[in-house]
Amino acid sequence: MRSSLLTALAMSMAALALATDVNDFSCRSTNNTNPVVFLHGLGATYYEDLNFLQAWLQKQGYCTFAETYGDYPGFPFVGGLKPVEESASDIAAYIKRVQKETGAEKVDLVGHSEGAMQSLYVPKFEDGVSEIVERIVAIAPPTHGTTFIGLFNLAYILGDASRELIGEVLQTVGCGACDDLGPDGPAVERLNDGKPIVQPGNKLTVITSKFDEMVTPTTTSFVHEEGVDNVYVQDFCPHDPVGHIGEAYDLNVWNLVKNALDDQLHRDFPCVIGSPGK
Repeated sequence: MRSSLLTALAMSMAALALATDVNDFSCRSTNNTNPVVFLHGLGATYYEDLNFLQAWLQKQGYCTFAETYGDYPGFPFVGGLKPVEESASDIAAYIKRVQKETGAEKVDLVGHSEGAMQSLYVPKFEDGVSEIVERIVAIAPPTHGTTFIGLFNLAYILGDASRELIGEVLQTVGCGACDDLGPDGPAVERLNDGKPIVQPGNKLTVITSKFDEMVTPTTTSFVHEEGVDNVYVQDFCPHDPVGHIGEAYDLNVWNLVKNALDDQLHRDFPCVIGSPGK
């Protein structure tokens, strides 16, 4: 076990050290794969959250791209705060830019948390995106709304009126996305409007952990539509106690992402002991 942990850590550090720029538009994959656009989570940025996973995939021949979305002018250190719909238009423009400047026919998306939600939301609602997206790998998306460790349950203490009040407060303090991603949040309601989430030509894999403590309940991540692969990390690595933040840094998750990008979700890989809890 100790050897596996050390190996995983060494691989992660080596990947970061050997990575190229994440936005090298001259990059052409050495393994005949699509450019991969990464979408970070709430409160994160392009240079942290999924950056180790990007570096690991770069080392294996993938071309990776990312930028911070949902941040406010003059304060680019915390992203994903703006309302989901507002960020979605910026993300759509970036996806189109990657596809155009790399000359690729299609791109793949990998998102974590809010970024995973955006990987579902943007192709559905932003014109011209679903046509250029092939694969979507969504890590712990709050697809049907998250209670945020149960905290959002308090928002309903006085019924719908108190939920609306909490939403107004979150919008006022500059975290429209926090309101959007909660139960009955505007973005959640729009995404689950009764029409398919997955668009024609898009292939979706949803990955989450049974021990995710932020996107709760964990089943809220799954998309129950034909052709969608919904998996728990523990379906493949039963002893991995990884939590929400750790999902971005977990080698078992990385292997599942790679398998999904290669259309070989059930390909064997050696499991390691992930980071527990948060």
